Amino acid sequence: MRNVTETVKQLIIINILFFIGTQIVGDAAYKMLAMYFPENKDFQFWQPISHMFMHGGFMHIFFNMFALYSFGSALEHFWGSQKFLFFYISCGLGAALLHTGINYYFFTEGMDTIVANGFTKAEVLNLLNEGKINTQWQEILTVSQFQNFISAYSGVVVGASGAIYGVIVAFAFMFPNAELALMFIPVPIKAKYFVPGLVLVDLYLGVSGQSIFGSGGPGIAHFAHVGGALFGFLIMWYWKKNQFNDNRWN
Repeated sequence: MRNVTETVKQLIIINILFFIGTQIVGDAAYKMLAMYFPENKDFQFWQPISHMFMHGGFMHIFFNMFALYSFGSALEHFWGSQKFLFFYISCGLGAALLHTGINYYFFTEGMDTIVANGFTKAEVLNLLNEGKINTQWQEILTVSQFQNFISAYSGVVVGASGAIYGVIVAFAFMFPNAELALMFIPVPIKAKYFVPGLVLVDLYLGVSGQSIFGSGGPGIAHFAHVGGALFGFLIMWYWKKNQFNDNRWN
């Protein structure tokens, strides 16, 4: 296995420091650095960046950092540190953009229906900002509309997964025939088959609202994963089209 490259190493260290810090500080750190919905009173302009360095638990950060080490070092070796960092941050922002866009759709759908039934947007937001709901909303909206509306507003996003998905898409783009030996799959699978399959599973789970962990599993921002993968693919496609992927930035 290739030795870890400098930028990947620094990203891993930063993520670990953030994780240790949040374990010490607690909820206050998550409230400041996790990403909230823009209409939420706790949203801050730096959160689309800071949420990429926050994680919800040990297994969350372990798998993300293991993937960053496994796939990121190969990319940085060929690209150089500046190009890799640009790609990594761009995919993380792309993940946040798609996730927020989907949430805006659900939130606007619910808000428009509630307002059409006699409420004002201001009073709805005031109640939500106080951590309250009006039970009449449940009568106005369908069950799924109500759940999506509340989830869009109150959901909190943490993790480097969006950026990581961009990294693994880029790896598959550059090394399509690389065989990946995964602990939960008994036979090696080529990257060009595994990565698209992984993204399609996330897309299905995001659209269906299901979870691979079942109904009691932790919340997963599937559309953030898809967003990171999509932006990673678009960047790689643009670089290949312009033969930019052959140039290092440093």
